[in-house]
Amino acid sequence: MFTLCWSVKGGSGTSVVAAALALQRNGVLIDLEGESPAVLGVPEPIGPGVADWLNASTPPEATALERLATELEYATLVHRGTAAAGTPLPNPSRLATALSSGRLFGGRHVIVDAGCSPPPLCAQEADQSLIVLRPCYLALRRAVQSDVRVTGIVLVKEPGRALTDVEVERVIGVPIVATVLVDPDVARAVDAGLLALRLPKTLARAADKVLARLPAPSLAYLDRSAEPSWTAA
Repeated sequence: MFTLCWSVKGGSGTSVVAAALALQRNGVLIDLEGESPAVLGVPEPIGPGVADWLNASTPPEATALERLATELEYATLVHRGTAAAGTPLPNPSRLATALSSGRLFGGRHVIVDAGCSPPPLCAQEADQSLIVLRPCYLALRRAVQSDVRVTGIVLVKEPGRALTDVEVERVIGVPIVATVLVDPDVARAVDAGLLALRLPKTLARAADKVLARLPAPSLAYLDRSAEPSWTAA
């Protein structure tokens, strides 16, 4: 079971939305973009990551992906690894097959932050393929031209935009599943490295709406000793 988060333009908030989804339910965040450690306010993990797993000349076991994970206080991170940021990742079918099996990470929700380079095969296999959009004409134009499967929209709303929610849904052809208001508290939390400790309300509400569309995670993770001590800001 996994959710793919992606966008057609940089700066849309994809990495922040993906991090919020993982934090809200002690999920697993797989970082294809390379931004998640900075967003979460944690040191950059050292050593191989998901990019190295995908780059392996001999297909590794799917469970090897679990061994690349870094356990954080309120989520688990599989970082990008040693591949330079911005370089295309090969063998996307390897990741799609591994995640669609539902057997990794003990049944926890897996969130894939694909940035602006979503692997179409992963989008096809994902339980949810969510495009993170601002109500911007250029973003909508690119989204319509994309051939990546999309099942829902996370709309990042900011004042002064002319396009309405209904117009965005009509253009993309799928529903808005959550709305995130542009909020200075989010920027402050990310800049201070505190997003993982105090999730702003606008992100917590959006994450709850997205996660409510998925089955509950494994009971082993519902009864968790590391229950977050923070509350939504």
